[in-house]
Amino acid sequence: MRSLCVSVVVMQLLGACLCQFPRPCANSEGLRTKECCPVWDGDGSACGALSGRGFCTEVEVSDEPHGPQYPHSGIDDRERWPLAFFNRTCRCAGNYGGFNCGECRFGYWGANCAEYRESVRRNILTLSTSEQQKFISYLNLAKNTISRDYVISTATRAEMGENGENPMFSDINTYDLFVWMHYYVSRDALLGGPGNVWTDIDFAHESAAFLPWHRVYLLHWENEIRKLTGDFNFTIPYWDWRDAQTCEVICTQPEEYNSREALCDATGEGPLLRNPGNHDTNRVTRLPTTADVDFTVGLPLYETGAMDRSSNMSFRNVLEGFASPVTGMVVPDQSTMHNALHIFMNGSMSSVQGSANDPIFLLHHGFIDSIFERWLRTHQPLRTNYPRTNAPIGHNDGYYMVPFLPLYRNGDYFLSNKVLGYEYAYLLDPGQRFVQEFLTPYLEQAQQIWQWLLGAGILGALIATVTAALVIVARRKWKRNQRRKRASSYGERQPLLHSSSEDGSASYQTTL
Repeated sequence: MRSLCVSVVVMQLLGACLCQFPRPCANSEGLRTKECCPVWDGDGSACGALSGRGFCTEVEVSDEPHGPQYPHSGIDDRERWPLAFFNRTCRCAGNYGGFNCGECRFGYWGANCAEYRESVRRNILTLSTSEQQKFISYLNLAKNTISRDYVISTATRAEMGENGENPMFSDINTYDLFVWMHYYVSRDALLGGPGNVWTDIDFAHESAAFLPWHRVYLLHWENEIRKLTGDFNFTIPYWDWRDAQTCEVICTQPEEYNSREALCDATGEGPLLRNPGNHDTNRVTRLPTTADVDFTVGLPLYETGAMDRSSNMSFRNVLEGFASPVTGMVVPDQSTMHNALHIFMNGSMSSVQGSANDPIFLLHHGFIDSIFERWLRTHQPLRTNYPRTNAPIGHNDGYYMVPFLPLYRNGDYFLSNKVLGYEYAYLLDPGQRFVQEFLTPYLEQAQQIWQWLLGAGILGALIATVTAALVIVARRKWKRNQRRKRASSYGERQPLLHSSSEDGSASYQTTL
């Protein structure tokens, strides 16, 4: 219970990406030519070609068949992503990355992207107060800073005109950019006419891409915060919710968008909602336990059966929360594991399309990603364990993740986070974990207040020096007084030569 309460309290302090459309391509020219190969400022060439960073090339999408869950074709802009918008994009060489190959791919740094660096994501409960405040301030900054590199589309491609004569894009802040991305990837398909939608479609949930897609999403989140703040040591913390006992938002009203046959345009829709624990207890009977996580990690098969929410004994389906973490079998009308936490928060987090409004979304999915990592390390699956065909639309190995630009294939991220340049503190060996979770917070806090500590130390030393000098002077004075007293005590108490006035003669008297 403490972990939940602390997380809620920390994130309640907040007021209510790397992607969608690169700003240089979101115009009539880009839509008309269907080319998104922006210039890299480093050498003035498209995709940094003159520096060997990348080149502009045709997009080759996978034509492998998908499952029967979505029976339509040529209706939704996300089908065969990104061809509805662009058929030529940058392909980066080596360790270069970004929509114009001007950045490095995950895990690499430096001017030539030759330096591999591993960052460590830490438990939110082990962060010092100042670190928690810094995390919150970064999210607030993202909420109040218009994305420099990306915009969102506020209409379908068809509404923008055959030759892109009516481009409909909008600025958005960095935080809401990622909220919009999560909405866009999971929204219903618009079939034409108010309220005429297809709901059994989701390019990032309810099938194989659930874990790789959210892995890339978190990596992009970190990357954008690092660029925004200049803090290249930033990592998203995670919330370890095992055994727990008990802001202005956007894109939270899918029914309204469907009735208007429109996309979310990122207009504010009121405050962030959260009422943890007051959820439907018939749907979520309890929160996940350590035993639930261990059982889930022990399941050997990533996908089974139809590779959707009906799959039994599927690691992905149990972890996502459509099957029991005790038996591995599907539990209709109940939510477990990942889904249970969304329902438990009982607010913005409980809506798939609007859940990313809540900052706890990041903490929660950080821990889900760590469980995915545990499974990968335990079973060390081959790439062939990821479905190549017949998964629901958007989830096959070769499908490009919606709506990311640059492009990423699902199967390319069915691999350990070690390759991607990050680690989880609780998965480190005991010595490294002690340093990351216990020693590092104290050292970082001390580093932040070292000036005060130094000043206090100098002042303390001065006081100690003055006090010691006073003590020495007082002691010396006391010793002198003592010597004087001893000298007077050994003096003549009565004369050794005594004169008698009575007889007028001299005599010797010894005082014994």
